[in-house]
Amino acid sequence: MALFRSHESQKAAEAADAVATQANQWGDGFGRLATRSIQIIVVVVVLIGLVYAIQTLSLVAIPVLLALIFASAMHPVVSFLRKHRVPSLLATLIALIGVLVVLGLVGWLVVWAVENQASQLVSQAQKGITQLQDFITTLPFSITDEQIESVRDTVVNFITSASFGNGALAGASAVGSFATGLVLMIVVLFFFLKDGPAIWEFMLRPFRGEQYARARRIGDKTVSTLGGYVRGTATVAAVDAIGIGVGLAIIGVPLAVPLAVVVFLTAFIPLVGATAAGILAALVALVANGPVAAIWVVAVVVLVNQLEGNLLQPVLMGRTLKLHGLVILVALTAGTVLGGIVGAVIAVPLTAVAWGIVQVWRGPDQPAEMFRQKRPEEVR
Repeated sequence: MALFRSHESQKAAEAADAVATQANQWGDGFGRLATRSIQIIVVVVVLIGLVYAIQTLSLVAIPVLLALIFASAMHPVVSFLRKHRVPSLLATLIALIGVLVVLGLVGWLVVWAVENQASQLVSQAQKGITQLQDFITTLPFSITDEQIESVRDTVVNFITSASFGNGALAGASAVGSFATGLVLMIVVLFFFLKDGPAIWEFMLRPFRGEQYARARRIGDKTVSTLGGYVRGTATVAAVDAIGIGVGLAIIGVPLAVPLAVVVFLTAFIPLVGATAAGILAALVALVANGPVAAIWVVAVVVLVNQLEGNLLQPVLMGRTLKLHGLVILVALTAGTVLGGIVGAVIAVPLTAVAWGIVQVWRGPDQPAEMFRQKRPEEVR
């Protein structure tokens, strides 16, 4: 009997040694590296699957994301109305109509201005092209009239080709998709404005204790970050649009109003939006008014952008968008590749939301452990 017990004890000791040996193999430096690599691979695979699902269901995902962004921006308005005893449904309709009026006004300004100034732009463009040709002849290198005619013929041939017709058909399909997405966004936005907190509370039912508190912090941080970003960016964009629009009107550039609207819209794309709008305005001025007017337009755009970057952005966006310029550039590039113009618009606020979630992961103003700023004594 004692011999049997001794044999069993020996087997148990051997099994314990084997487990300890295996644990030591995964506990050394290389084992920890392998474990972390496997975790990173799993996370990357999940992210790739998520991105693929969003791209596949973009007609649903993008309107829902836009509705969430607009709802976050209008959340203070709805809360203010409800606190002053305005019925919930009426407060929701007021906020929804406000969003739709702003979006409709932007579109109407573009269409109205183009319709009223298109003929003026064509006549001025003919004069501008003549001035541009005269200016080209003064350059140190020669560009012949035959080369200019060749470029013009290339453009005409493309417009009259089958490729352009196929692009027009694709554009008609895009219009249909846009209308579908717009209707879906309006419907989802209505429910987010009306029942947003209740919807989020319903989604938090599986969580308890610290997990529930963390999920609540994540929800609050998401709404505050998205709302602050949209309100701050819209304010900055309005100031830019008014400043550049007034400058274009003083210089006498046609389509000043739609160009100002373009400035407003592109301001929602950080870093490159203002540059793109400035280039477009300068090109219109170059074609319609000549090189001197284009130089003045560039000066106006640079001046307004300097005022924005040094005055408006730090005051209005300093607490909302705490992201390094390199992070913004990478997020902007990735969003553009994955989602085009819409992806470029929503990439940066979504990145800001992700960073905000990291900052409240362990508690209010308590970031996740791996992102916590180390003290000098901890670095040693």
